[in-house]
Amino acid sequence: MQANLKELMMHLNQKDLPALFKEVRRQLSLSQEGLARELGVSFATVNRWENAQVKPSKLAMVQFESFCLKMMKQGKLNLPGVLK
Repeated sequence: MQANLKELMMHLNQKDLPALFKEVRRQLSLSQEGLARELGVSFATVNRWENAQVKPSKLAMVQFESFCLKMMKQGKLNLPGVLK
């Protein structure tokens, strides 16, 4: 499971990231504010990511990946086929 997510993250380009953030929020029924709280960033940061105004930092992507892995292990998130 971890290899699949790492592969997905590595192959994402700038235009795919907003869709990924939105899909994760949709599957987990989280608001932008809720996802921001989970990742330790501001609501405005998540908003900028989803509107492709700013690309997440490497640290933010590591936090996002860890969060997604945690949710996948709990069976709350299914990402491998999201962007196919």
